Amino acid sequence: MKLKKLIYMIPLAAIVVATGCRKSQFNINQNTNNPTDSTVTYDVVLPAALHASGTIVANQWGSIQNWMGYWARSGTYAPNVIEETYQITTGFGNGIWNNCYDNNYDYQIVQTKAAQAGAGFYEGIARIMKAHNYQILVDVYGNVPYSEALKGGGNPTPKYDNGLDIYKDLLKEITEGMRLIRDASITKDNANKDIWKNDLMFGNPTASPSTQADITTLTNAQKLKWLKFGNTLKLRLLIHAYAVPGINKAAEIAIIDTFRIPSGIGGTIAGYLGIGENAQIQPGYTADKPNPFYNNYKNTVAGAQTANNVYFRANKWGIDYYAYNADPRRSRVYEAGANGYVGVAYGLPPITDNASGNLAGIGPGLYKTSSSPQCVMSSAESFFLQAEARIRGFITTGANVATLMTNGINESFAYLGAGSAASYISGNAGYSDVDVTSLGNTPGTPGVEPLGGIFTVLSQKWFALNGINTLEVWCDYRRVPYKEVRSSSTVTDHFVYGAGVGYDPGPPISVSPQNTSTKIPVRYLYPQTEYNYNAANVGAQGTVDPFTSRIFWDLN
Repeated sequence: MKLKKLIYMIPLAAIVVATGCRKSQFNINQNTNNPTDSTVTYDVVLPAALHASGTIVANQWGSIQNWMGYWARSGTYAPNVIEETYQITTGFGNGIWNNCYDNNYDYQIVQTKAAQAGAGFYEGIARIMKAHNYQILVDVYGNVPYSEALKGGGNPTPKYDNGLDIYKDLLKEITEGMRLIRDASITKDNANKDIWKNDLMFGNPTASPSTQADITTLTNAQKLKWLKFGNTLKLRLLIHAYAVPGINKAAEIAIIDTFRIPSGIGGTIAGYLGIGENAQIQPGYTADKPNPFYNNYKNTVAGAQTANNVYFRANKWGIDYYAYNADPRRSRVYEAGANGYVGVAYGLPPITDNASGNLAGIGPGLYKTSSSPQCVMSSAESFFLQAEARIRGFITTGANVATLMTNGINESFAYLGAGSAASYISGNAGYSDVDVTSLGNTPGTPGVEPLGGIFTVLSQKWFALNGINTLEVWCDYRRVPYKEVRSSSTVTDHFVYGAGVGYDPGPPISVSPQNTSTKIPVRYLYPQTEYNYNAANVGAQGTVDPFTSRIFWDLN
């Protein structure tokens, strides 16, 4: 593990500037005593931590965007041989590990200091967001330090916990975080004061409640959104582990169904993120303190095209799949280049025709504006998770699968600014990548041709989460074998997009001349720093192979 030094900026306006360079990391053998840890307060740390969470979601997934068929390297750049041949190393993608643990150190400070002060709302948010980061870590790396992590100098070489055990505890942590938020008392002077200002996801920094009644009304709405987010995050965990017997899905759904605002009989059932309820970070992004996705994948603060905007261009398979379905979202997730909506095959050696400017690039529905909020979880994903849970029998009441799918597609169109989805839905009636009723799968049994059900859900998640939550799509790809939804298939180790409706099967493998692999990796390798500084514990995981060392929920 690597520890870090904290330097916090108090003014909210400074958060965007400060968090990019406010910490320096150092190896675990160095002195971890840090006087700033004893002087910072939970209400100052929380906004910075939430902004950092949004940045993690925005900026860590370019390689997986390529693997999942969304983006590809433009011909303006030389090949990234490690990525494009899938021969990943212990130095590949370390930012996910470092940034998630770094962010969780911040949340641990919030949690500890808020608990000491009796600030349950702040503590609850920290618990939920820590769980969000640990879900990312498990889904990318498998077993990771958990129960002994985040102790700083108290334990610089934490053991690794089993991924299933971590997931089970995350469900408990999210529940406890939700309970603390639900039951929190908020006044203008108590320990939870200013939570509406410092909660950058569901708060209202511009609000100025003048009476206790105003505070209660304001923060009850805030509480409800946090409970919905917590429930949806729990549902994501349950869906990932749908085939794992070690988690009681019915019992967990029953817990989800108990949360109300206010608590007790007669309160509003929280449920899941619904229509128009995207979980988004907004500290007050501006042109000189921009949204992290925009700043990474569109323009610099000075207004120049970023290097990543030149590097990442449309994957030919992906952009053509949107066109195959006459999907209006194509012009929102991609932006036309000099040659129109043209993509490049992933891994193709550089040639003049594939120079960046000739190809379609990252679209306006993704980068939006420099002042747009940063999405952490979309309402579209929430509806697709609910639809899969309904098909699998985890959720047994409420909206049916067809309604949930329609809501999910509508929410995707709304988020991307693609207009009405009505013509797209009606025009693709009978096609299983859009129409879930083309054939509904029986829960727990393989599907038959033509496809529908789970195939539709996962296909629509692919269309909807381009550039928004690519990790979730990679999880889908790994956890659901195509054999489950198409009984005639011989593909038993991953999902296949497109083929069920007559399009080329995908995502396609890299066409790099150096590539000898026919498989996309199922995990990242542990960072080299772990082998350097936590050798015994990472060594206890045995030989880790990016193609065969599967995450616990990947039972294929």
